[in-house]
Amino acid sequence: MARTDEALILLCRDGDSRAWESLIRRHQDRILNLAYQFTGNREEARDVGQEIFVRLYQKMDQYEADRPFRTWFNSLARNVCIDRYRSRKRDRVLVATPVDELPHLSSNAEPTDRRLVKRERRELVQTGLDHLSEISREAIVLKDLQGQSLEEIGDMLGLPIGTVKSRIFRARVELARAIRKLQSGAQPEGSNGL
Repeated sequence: MARTDEALILLCRDGDSRAWESLIRRHQDRILNLAYQFTGNREEARDVGQEIFVRLYQKMDQYEADRPFRTWFNSLARNVCIDRYRSRKRDRVLVATPVDELPHLSSNAEPTDRRLVKRERRELVQTGLDHLSEISREAIVLKDLQGQSLEEIGDMLGLPIGTVKSRIFRARVELARAIRKLQSGAQPEGSNGL
């Protein structure tokens, strides 16, 4: 019978290496995708993913057993990604495509013309995301790219559901405006949020 994340983390705290391996296997793809969406680079995403698991190992004693593990871990992972994101001084790009859906990584790649159209759309969205405020970019990444629930986001950010909904709505409007301006050839207003 499969153990819950909550049970695994408690076993990890007791030094159970098999529980640690199970926890890593269970969450590594999701964490890699999150890191990739913040970095836009596969190698850097792997480094950030490793950093997230190192941080988890270091902070596992801070996990409170009455709190859902996934919410706590998402918050920890998000903080590592944001720290890394802020530390970069060069141009940053958020990627809206999970690593396993990229054509060069997939064994069943689609025809070139469809890939080109998708890539152009993805690049337009990425450029639009780069012009959002940090709060708006975070709302889009957590809800639309990571698919987290309003409750998970609220718990992670320490915000009421109404505030989370409002941030997501404003972020989507802000992104739509940025994309429209990019399509018209105008430079979107606002900064890259940093």
